[in-house]
Amino acid sequence: MTWSEEEYIACLRGERRRYAWVMRRYGGLPPSRAREAAVGHYPYEPSGAPYRGLVFHDEAWHWAMLALYGDRYTVEHPELIAPPAEYQALDRP
Repeated sequence: MTWSEEEYIACLRGERRRYAWVMRRYGGLPPSRAREAAVGHYPYEPSGAPYRGLVFHDEAWHWAMLALYGDRYTVEHPELIAPPAEYQALDRP
């Protein structure tokens, strides 16, 4: 996908916000550490970078669950397969 800089930044901010929310809510991280984790997982990629934004192919919920519970989280914590309504509401204005 070809991203405009504006689209990329908006997506990056949204994914970072959602990832940090999960890290606070489910990982118990304080806000500053949750933001650091989000920036670490979603670093800015320059416009010419190959595969820029590839990390967006799965939503922040999935990546955060992998970080917190490992790649078997869907088996060991089936209640966490789908994000809750609170998480979904993060996208609403």
